[in-house]
Amino acid sequence: MSVRGHLVALYKCSLLLSLRMLLLVPTGLPVSTQGDSQSDNKVMDNITVRQGETVFLRCAQGDVVTHTAWLNRSSILYAGEDKWSVDPRVSLVTLNQEEFTIKIENVDMTDEGQYVCAVQTSSRPRTTSVHVLVQVPPKIINLSRDLVVNEGSNVTLMCQASGKPEPSISWKLVSSSGDLASDDEYMEIPSITRQRAGTYECSAVNEIDTDVQTVDITVNYAPTVSEGRDVGVTLGQRGVLECEADAVPEPAFEWYKDDRRIFNGFDGLEIVKTASLSKLVFFNVSDGDYSNYTCVALNKLGSSNTSFLLFGPRAVQDGSGGSMGVHLHTCLLLLVFLPLLLKF
Repeated sequence: MSVRGHLVALYKCSLLLSLRMLLLVPTGLPVSTQGDSQSDNKVMDNITVRQGETVFLRCAQGDVVTHTAWLNRSSILYAGEDKWSVDPRVSLVTLNQEEFTIKIENVDMTDEGQYVCAVQTSSRPRTTSVHVLVQVPPKIINLSRDLVVNEGSNVTLMCQASGKPEPSISWKLVSSSGDLASDDEYMEIPSITRQRAGTYECSAVNEIDTDVQTVDITVNYAPTVSEGRDVGVTLGQRGVLECEADAVPEPAFEWYKDDRRIFNGFDGLEIVKTASLSKLVFFNVSDGDYSNYTCVALNKLGSSNTSFLLFGPRAVQDGSGGSMGVHLHTCLLLLVFLPLLLKF
């Protein structure tokens, strides 16, 4: 070490010893416990600052100051104009006969604690202490991942957050009317149904800010097919049978004529699928197309089916004509026998 280095080290050592001998920083005792009759110790109000902001530490000088320093616990930050702290965020703002002010930029939780301004004047030593409180906005640090579950499963969502003051945590189903919510880190969903699928929002809130993150839950369930609707088509015309199913994952469809499966292009038929809907398209209906058809929707959880009847207009006329004939015959019988019945 050079001579200059030895001198600087000796100076710092002597200054630290001087501060302790002046009872400004008694070894092993917090500054606020000093009670010497020849010293003037002042405790300032707490300073509350948000994480990332800048805090200014000020203390009055006055009289003829021989030594002055800002300390953090047992570490000296500044001794007069000499910076002892290696932290680049700490810097000197003002040092004159009236005021000694330093600042700490980009404050973090590690900066929270007690700070002491120690002053030795021509008449007596004194200290001014202040406690810095650091507020931290909430941050969600542990969150459940997106889930894919089968209907009927028990689901637990977890959301944990840090912050100061300690944040409150709540859950809600975004797509719900508000009947599914929780004011806790955990949200329990027993026997989940398809209606409970969707986006769940976790909110962590304190008086500083709010942090919000989401979890998506996909609920798998077996297909449910809508009831088939019979279709009447004239010979030579285009006809369509539509089969719609509700399922997650998206269902596959199979078509059958009687017990024989129909494939795309079978006898000039086309099968068109769009999401949860399948269509069986007849481009030129013939007598051989009039029959019963079955649509089956299936995924890995199960299947469901429904039946259709493709019929011609003659069947409609015959059916309606026969029905009208029966009703007409019944009316005629009533007209004949009504007078006889009235006599009794």
